[in-house]
Amino acid sequence: MELKTVMVPAIGCNGCVQTIKSEVGQIPGVTEVQGDPASKQITVKWNEPATWQAIEQKLVEIEYPPSAN
Repeated sequence: MELKTVMVPAIGCNGCVQTIKSEVGQIPGVTEVQGDPASKQITVKWNEPATWQAIEQKLVEIEYPPSAN
């Protein structure tokens, strides 16, 4: 299982987190998506066939791009 936590500056509220959970959670292999509007961070857990590249692409597509750390 892979796990990654990233900053997503566009998160402004719990609704943003719910959108991210809904959209990223549809990617085959993603097992969990957690988010915190206060810290503007999300944590994603996944197995194959999901990849970080696919998750990051989905975040960009839904206009919640992760910041380059």
